[in-house]
Amino acid sequence: MTEGQNKTEVIVVGAGPAGISCAITLARAGKEVVLIERGNFAGSKNMFGGAIYADTTREIFPDFEQSAPIERRNIEHKYVLLNDNDATTISYRNNPSDIVSYSVIRGKFDRWMAEEAKKAGVILVEETVVKDLIVENGQVVGVKTEVEDYYSNIVVLADGVNSLLAKKIGFRKNIEPKDVALSVKEVYKLDKSKINDSFLLNDDEGCVYELFGGAMKGMLGLGFIYTFQNSISIGLGVTLSELIKNKIKPYELLDKIKKHPAIAPLLKDGDLLEYSAHLIPEGGYKKIPILYGAGVMVCGDAASLVNNIHWEGSNLAMLSGKLAGETAIVALGKQDYSEKELANYQTRLENSFILKDLHTYRNLMDEMEGRSESFLGYYICKINKFFEMFTSANGIPKKDLYRKFIKSFFKDRPIKELFQDAISGIKLLWSILIK
Repeated sequence: MTEGQNKTEVIVVGAGPAGISCAITLARAGKEVVLIERGNFAGSKNMFGGAIYADTTREIFPDFEQSAPIERRNIEHKYVLLNDNDATTISYRNNPSDIVSYSVIRGKFDRWMAEEAKKAGVILVEETVVKDLIVENGQVVGVKTEVEDYYSNIVVLADGVNSLLAKKIGFRKNIEPKDVALSVKEVYKLDKSKINDSFLLNDDEGCVYELFGGAMKGMLGLGFIYTFQNSISIGLGVTLSELIKNKIKPYELLDKIKKHPAIAPLLKDGDLLEYSAHLIPEGGYKKIPILYGAGVMVCGDAASLVNNIHWEGSNLAMLSGKLAGETAIVALGKQDYSEKELANYQTRLENSFILKDLHTYRNLMDEMEGRSESFLGYYICKINKFFEMFTSANGIPKKDLYRKFIKSFFKDRPIKELFQDAISGIKLLWSILIK
């Protein structure tokens, strides 16, 4: 802070991955930065399934693998298609030397990041709620907290999916139920040896499950399992519109998933440690709000930067925070905090994988919204039926089984629906691969 005043060069609102990455980028460049967090410590209000991505994390914290509170290095991904009582699993096991992600516990990891930020010179103000932005002559010049006002040259909003501050300055509209998912998660304590045996892992190895169908059959929703040293997390996220339409609560879906024969053994003898819920932006590229203005930028979940098809959120948050920080460093050097100058943040995002990937999947939610019952319901059932048939040995000639299975496609689902499914699939692939 400038002596005698509540004035600094940059204020960052929200001490999650985006906010901390922005703040530490600025502090390392010798800039004055105040990071304001409403929770009683960084990470206390945050939730995710359980993984950080190695490459992006190294951009912010080059030596994190030696000092951060990492749980396990994820060496295997399992994609599980759940029917009512059976499942088809597709598994990919990484090359041991190719570490894509690590499982971490957010409360521990975010606190570690916050401590690293403080070491770099960031002033962290916790248990403080930012109630509004201070705007003078069309430019954001500070924030109003429940205690006092703070002024700065630039304010960076990293205050989460339901960013009320971005809404107050007209950067975003009200969130529609179809553009946000409600995610619920439970964490179970299990002996390390039990986890290793159940998931076929060594002590430092982790496994990630992505769950489709089951209790969520036909809904726009996915489930997950992550392994930690002495615990596992299991959860799911379903769009609010689906929950409203089906008049069901997410924890009811989770309870059903936990009882599935393919999942229940993984939780056996586990003690429930915590339950949490969190909103996740699902609107994708088309629902990204205004990202910059005079004296202000928006990053992370507040900017709806989540790639739901690849379960990427924390890495997009961290990199967008870093890019916002780099934009602010240049603006501070020029003493130019105008909308035109901060537009360079948008340019940096467009040149990164963040907006390129989100643009690739820009039509995903539109196509899935109308065909989720098909792609996340009917075809999951058919895939499981195929493997049930393929693995059977019941005295019936295999050719007869194949013919019966193919006929069932046209018997169990109207031709019109199959045609519309094909059109949606082609349109989606065209937008991903060609446009």
